[in-house]
Amino acid sequence: MTDLKGKVALITGSARGIGKSIALRYASKGADIVVNYSRDKESGASTVREIEALGVRAFGHQANVADVGQLERMFEATISAFGKIDIVVANAGVETIDLPVTDVTEELYDRLYSVNVKGAFFTMQQAAKCVTNNGRIIYVGSTTANLPLPGIGLYGSSKTAPQYLVRVLALELGARGITVNGVIPTAIDGAGIFTRSGDHLDMREFVKKNIPMGRMGTAEDVADVAEFFAGDLSSFVSGQNLCITGGAIA
Repeated sequence: MTDLKGKVALITGSARGIGKSIALRYASKGADIVVNYSRDKESGASTVREIEALGVRAFGHQANVADVGQLERMFEATISAFGKIDIVVANAGVETIDLPVTDVTEELYDRLYSVNVKGAFFTMQQAAKCVTNNGRIIYVGSTTANLPLPGIGLYGSSKTAPQYLVRVLALELGARGITVNGVIPTAIDGAGIFTRSGDHLDMREFVKKNIPMGRMGTAEDVADVAEFFAGDLSSFVSGQNLCITGGAIA
């Protein structure tokens, strides 16, 4: 059983969806948690209360991961409150689908790349500077980076660079015993464009038909792998981007 007692975990984009599931999972294993959100203060506060109900410490911190200054202040606040950081999960991201490359605007490009590329890069950079020896850095990506499909050129390309960074950081930080890994899920029910149950029904059916297990992934499926990467069982696993696809090729 994973034991995270005495650990401190910072998860970006953790007020809801996949990030929230990871935060609650780590809390259930004994870790103190920093809940990051960019705008939804109410959801952030609600998640903090759920975490505290599990008997661990938590606080919410509003920060836009695309703003390096805000990121730095969030890491500083975490160390000030808890004395250290053991686990960082770079989860914050924005998603778009059904958008041909020819329809991508500069404004939309800048928005996705500022969060998905710049935000992920500098979150992992701060993690590399701040995480304790033998700590954990985890990136939450997307299988769209591995499987080109029409309409996802912008989103999929924005999720590609951080997967490469996972492999580089694993080389740079290995001497400190820090593992760096990516959790790469397929379409997840209850997250991203599928947050509401009635959204994108045609895409939901497409996903189900192309997954051998016949269902979409869940945030709990992602939390299972994030738990593995945070614990002792993965202490010699680093530089990996593990796909969560229910058997689908990605």
